Amino acid sequence: MKRSVPVESASALISASASIDEKIEELGDWRGKMLAKVRGIVHAADPEIVEEWKWAKATSPGVPVWSHGGIVCTGETYKNAVKLTFAKGAALKDPSSLFNSSLEGNVRRAIDIHEGDKVDAAALKDLIRAAVALNLKGQSKPKLKPKPR
Repeated sequence: MKRSVPVESASALISASASIDEKIEELGDWRGKMLAKVRGIVHAADPEIVEEWKWAKATSPGVPVWSHGGIVCTGETYKNAVKLTFAKGAALKDPSSLFNSSLEGNVRRAIDIHEGDKVDAAALKDLIRAAVALNLKGQSKPKLKPKPR
């Protein structure tokens, strides 16, 4: 059964997607193309993923975030890289060795993609699906309290 999305949430989702579209357009170089490509891979891996725009403040325009049951990954752009940071990356198996940044952290792991790098879409999809599964596994169903007799 699908849940209906409250109006405020629907507008926030549209706003987040529009913000990501603007970021891709604003970059106008290989980083924008790579962010768009990665975004497509994320959605192909999990059609139920939700786009968010987080951490916007006066000194930072914000960051694209993809969530399902919690944050899956962020898509930050830097001068020389597009960085995908997985919120619970340290707990994920990475048989294709995609993680190449933030390897010393206890929780997060990241993938830095540089100009000219090829993205292993199949391996990235597997990593995204594993991150979603880990998020959903961590969500427990509310326990019913026994009725008093």
